[in-house]
Amino acid sequence: MHMRTLQDTKFSILELAPVRDDKSVEFSLKHALELAQYAEKLGYERLWLAEHHNMTGIASSATAVLIGYILANTQSIRVGSGGIMLPNHAPLVVAEQFGTLATLYPNRVELGLGRAPGTDQMTMRALRRGRQETEDQFPQDVLEILQYFDEPYVGQQIIATPGQGTHVPVWLLGSSLFSAQLAAKLGLPYSFASHFAPRMLDQAIKLYRENFQPSEYLSQPYVSMGVPVVVAETDAEAEKLATSPYQRVLGLIRGDLRKLKAPVESMDGLWSVSEKMAVENFLGKAQIGSTKTVKAGLENLLAQYDVDEFIFTCDVYDTDQRLNNFKLLMDIKNS
Repeated sequence: MHMRTLQDTKFSILELAPVRDDKSVEFSLKHALELAQYAEKLGYERLWLAEHHNMTGIASSATAVLIGYILANTQSIRVGSGGIMLPNHAPLVVAEQFGTLATLYPNRVELGLGRAPGTDQMTMRALRRGRQETEDQFPQDVLEILQYFDEPYVGQQIIATPGQGTHVPVWLLGSSLFSAQLAAKLGLPYSFASHFAPRMLDQAIKLYRENFQPSEYLSQPYVSMGVPVVVAETDAEAEKLATSPYQRVLGLIRGDLRKLKAPVESMDGLWSVSEKMAVENFLGKAQIGSTKTVKAGLENLLAQYDVDEFIFTCDVYDTDQRLNNFKLLMDIKNS
């Protein structure tokens, strides 16, 4: 079997548009663009934005709008959603939004779909006011969107304009076995959310590959894997920078969804033993360290899972250090 190397593995970015505790939301949105422009220069494959709601620390809630802003100010990088949480939206609206983007920016737009709400119960009800949507509706909704992007069939009553015939690539995202099975059945590319829920990664990839049915979209399985990263000049420096994502995940576990915090010298005293374990489980696939350390870690992940693509998240606090993180990652790929 051909063993994939880092050189022939695609590198992409999942941008959560984190909001720093000392900066405005506007700063975060402009930094997301700055990151996309830098990623384009460095040769990243794609930059995706994730839909979250009612989180003061994440600025990408109006995902399609932010994608439009980034597309308008970049030239070639693919930009998409990782993902749009489909139960929050009518499929037609999603198809029209992404069909519009794809019409304005041909061959650069991608639609990753998730079936989780991406928020809490109360916010979910606010998003779905008047809609009786459930997650069980997800497979039907995905098929409906695929049809809106296809050529219309004879007698099709509802035409997505723009959308129809744009053939926007659709991906399924997931952290459980459900989306893996559906992606396999529909012959769609699959992205596993191991950047926050690595527990079922092994099973999900295996299930997807074993059950994959070739389709008009894809002739063989394609797997992308979420990996949190902090790369710096030394292991010690990376460990210090990583205290920002540690604090963020600790906040999530405590139900405190505040803004990204500056790094600290040590996490001792900030978390309990069980909280530390929970944070480490959440970040189970994280690669933190110098280029040498992270290179070895990524090679190890590749040997274990043989994925087609890594999609990286990075919660480094300082903007320049965050950009540098993505430069060092590309150095690793090309070394």
